[in-house]
Amino acid sequence: MPTKQDTDMTRALQGLGSSSSSVRLQAALAVGTSPDPQFIDKLIERCAVEPDFYVRDMLTWALTRHSASMTVPGLLQEVRSGHAQARSQALHTLSKIGDRRAWPAITRAVLADAHDEVARSAWRAAVVLVPEGEEPELAEALATQLGRGEHETQLSLSRALTALGEVITPILHAATRNPDPRVREHAITTERLLRHPDAGFECAIEEAKRIMALGATGATGEKG
Repeated sequence: MPTKQDTDMTRALQGLGSSSSSVRLQAALAVGTSPDPQFIDKLIERCAVEPDFYVRDMLTWALTRHSASMTVPGLLQEVRSGHAQARSQALHTLSKIGDRRAWPAITRAVLADAHDEVARSAWRAAVVLVPEGEEPELAEALATQLGRGEHETQLSLSRALTALGEVITPILHAATRNPDPRVREHAITTERLLRHPDAGFECAIEEAKRIMALGATGATGEKG
C-alpha cells in the first residue's frame, strides 16, 4: 500500500506537468519545501520546457534546495543541450547554486552563445563562479560581446563586467578604440557605469552618446 509520502510525491510530479501554471507553481513550491533527490531529474527536465517565468524561478529555487552534488551534474548536461531554454535555465540555476565545480562549463563558446537569453545567463553565472585570479581572462572573454544586442542584453553584459571591478578598466579602454561604433559606445557606457553606478545605465548611455558625438572615444576616464 502506498505511503503518504509516496502519494505526495506522485501528486507533486503530476502537478509539475499540469496545464495550469498555478498548479505547476504550487507543485514546485512543494518539492522545494520537502526536497527529495527523486525529484531532481524531473525538475531539470521541466526547466527546459516551462513557459511561465514565475514557475521557472520556483523550479530553480526547488533545485537549490537539493544537494549541489546531486543537482550540478544534471545541470551541466543541460548546458550542452541543443535547446536554448534548457541551456539558459541550467546556467541560471548554476549561478544560484554557486558551486564552482561548474566553472569549467563556462567556456568562451557558452559566453558567446547565439541566443541572447542563454548568453545573459552565462554572463551572470560566470561572474558568480569565476575562480579567484581568473577575472582578467573572464573580462577579456566578456569584452568580445560588447556592442551585442539591444538594451536588455547590453545592460546584462555591463552589469557582468562591472561586477568584476577595476580589472575591466584597461580592457574597456582598449574597446573604446574599436572600429565598430556600437562596441565603442557600449565600452564607454560600461566604463561610466563602473565609475558612477548610482547614476544608472540610462544616464551612462546618454553620457556615452555625448562623448561619441564629441569624438572623444579615447578619453573616457576622469581626471582626479
